[in-house]
Amino acid sequence: MQHSTCLPAPHRAFSIIALFVLVPLLSACGFNTIPTNEEKAKAAWSEVLNQYQRRADLIPNLVETVKGYAAQEKDVLTSVVEARAKATSIQVTPETLTDPNAMKVFQENQAQLTGALSRLMAVVENYPDLKSNQNFLALQSQLEGTENRIAVSRRDYIESVRVYNTSLRTMPTMIWKWIWYTGNEPYQTFTIEDSAKQTPQVKF
Repeated sequence: MQHSTCLPAPHRAFSIIALFVLVPLLSACGFNTIPTNEEKAKAAWSEVLNQYQRRADLIPNLVETVKGYAAQEKDVLTSVVEARAKATSIQVTPETLTDPNAMKVFQENQAQLTGALSRLMAVVENYPDLKSNQNFLALQSQLEGTENRIAVSRRDYIESVRVYNTSLRTMPTMIWKWIWYTGNEPYQTFTIEDSAKQTPQVKF
């Protein structure tokens, strides 16, 4: 006679009841808080990258338009092209957001591109025909809008990281980090001084 390996009915009922009791308790104690905050921070970082990429995509057309009116400004144009290449060569993925060196290089490269764009826009002041060119005006407007979106996405990311990092070192969620989410580490955030990350002045 074979013995069933299934739990007796009373034991099954107890297990089901325990499950229904345990899951809400885990949620109430913050078991899901760390992964939830982590995913929000990753999503916010993806938006930061989207906006920086949008800016990078605008630059080739911007450089070509300026070149058509101010080809003699070779050094300024070259600096923008080189800064764009450098800024797009380093990407901080969600998987490397805990790496301070990767974030530092990323921020420095983006800040250098911001500076190069600012110098380019200052040069444009010397070319009235360029300033009134419809293609340039459209690119100027797009760049300005993108810089604003970068600022917003960067602010949202900083806040998401603050919430996530706080959940790793405050009660009761820090208990779950000790017990369950042992591999979770704080994410890096933006640390460049305000003077180094001001957006280009594109209004005339």
